[in-house]
Amino acid sequence: MTEENEKKEAPDKKRKYEDPVRLLILDQIADKNIVSPNKLAHILAEQRAKENDPVDIWRKYLMPLKQQAKSLARQKKISILRHGKPIDPNKMKGLIKFGPYVEGTPTSQHESEYVSAKDEE
Repeated sequence: MTEENEKKEAPDKKRKYEDPVRLLILDQIADKNIVSPNKLAHILAEQRAKENDPVDIWRKYLMPLKQQAKSLARQKKISILRHGKPIDPNKMKGLIKFGPYVEGTPTSQHESEYVSAKDEE
């Protein structure tokens, strides 16, 4: 195998072993889309559905989606939005959506306090 072929295959191999929930979030917001966790949970449930699964099986995917979204937001790969504005992932509650990373999004408690203190000066 040549060095060029190895470079081409490396990202695909990494992507193959990455968490499917994480990949779904990143794929859905790739075109600057804003999506709700419920919609993503429905998509995951459809992909993994078995014949005997109840209709509301999508609910079991909500917590893993939110956990992965928090992780991605802390890594500055996505923004978690509430009322259309980026929020600190540690303060995620209520109705939220996921979108592409917006510069200036708070990524931790410490950073959001720093931004607030800076604004007061």
